[in-house]
Amino acid sequence: MSRIGKAPIAIPAGVTITVSDKNLVTVKGPKGELSQQVDSAITFSQENGELIVRRATEQKTHKSLHGLYRSLVANMVTGVTEGFKTTQELVGVGYRASHQGNTLDLVLGFSHHIVFVLPKEVKVTTASEKGKNPTITLESIDKQLIGQVAAKIRQLRAPEPYKGKGIKFVGEELRRKAGKSAAKK
Repeated sequence: MSRIGKAPIAIPAGVTITVSDKNLVTVKGPKGELSQQVDSAITFSQENGELIVRRATEQKTHKSLHGLYRSLVANMVTGVTEGFKTTQELVGVGYRASHQGNTLDLVLGFSHHIVFVLPKEVKVTTASEKGKNPTITLESIDKQLIGQVAAKIRQLRAPEPYKGKGIKFVGEELRRKAGKSAAKK
């Protein structure tokens, strides 16, 4: 049995989970509402303040879907109660970030500014402190969406392996290369 799939999901106070006839799981909480379409082989039942995820058979595909949908619903519960946050930093001389509403304006060493329009579900803040790298902080209740948006922002100028210039996640370890060696005598 799937180790992840058989773990029950604790339902905090103020969170309601409904499963429709068409296998649509909806989670409502203090921060918002999320929905996820679920395969028909996966069933849900609420017992003692916990959500139990079960699968129809022991087929390999059903086993893999069991853990997948349990993780997705657990992330939805966490999202509507606490939310998700990711922080990226811009490493490089002259790199800047600013925001106006849900529009992110980036200066990344190109001949032009990059204007990145964020989905309305994602909130952005930027910070530029003297002596530190500029940072971009993204907040959302949807873990999949915030991860996708952060990956697209990072893709605009991925960190290079020699000096580490580019957009990287805070705390990310980069593999660095030595560069050219001095000429031998």
